[in-house]
Amino acid sequence: MKIGVLLSGAGVYDGAEIQEAVLTLLEIERMGYEPVCIGIDAQQHHVINHLNGQEQAQSRNMLEEAARIARGQITEISSVVPADLDALVIPGGFGSAKNFSTWAFEGPEASIRADVKLLLVNMYNVGKPIVALCVSPVLLALAFEGNNSAPKLTIGSTQVDSPYQISAFQEGLQAKGMQTTDCNIDEICIDSTNRIITAPCYMLEATLPELHNNIAKAFKALQKLLEA
Repeated sequence: MKIGVLLSGAGVYDGAEIQEAVLTLLEIERMGYEPVCIGIDAQQHHVINHLNGQEQAQSRNMLEEAARIARGQITEISSVVPADLDALVIPGGFGSAKNFSTWAFEGPEASIRADVKLLLVNMYNVGKPIVALCVSPVLLALAFEGNNSAPKLTIGSTQVDSPYQISAFQEGLQAKGMQTTDCNIDEICIDSTNRIITAPCYMLEATLPELHNNIAKAFKALQKLLEA
């Protein structure tokens, strides 16, 4: 089976979260599936110095940056159709909220890139599972608003430590017609009806082993969906 991995760049503050992306690739191969890394040939919103969090006067291409994670084996999104994939996974990182959408700046009033929305909607329409990690459920909310599917998603828990305002994210998702559920780092959310799996990952305070366990649980759930 081929599992698409949609990458928004390379780096938590301006692209794909690298640890989430690498652990995603690891779990895909551990299950005997084939990863298909997917990127977008366009400039990312901005470039962040990951040492100090400051914006830099640079311009970087999402596809070129994502290719660092994919070791050069990456496909441009315009060349991908659902028939090429058995499922799609979106690691987190601010790239989902800055490059793929404008959620980081506009919250639930955000826009989503047309090519990202098209891939998500087409995958959903043909019943291919989607796994959204960390902040990436915001993309599902933007893509599926108004389709009356009301997916059940998690973006973390208000009951445990988080570097982010989980309640604000939940309210934003609900405003787009999504259902939200609290999940801690030991839990994932499975919407079997809509074939969507979400996991909080680094939306919560977590160690690397805890992150790996969270992603592994998501992939075990994906495997059940694919092999049922």
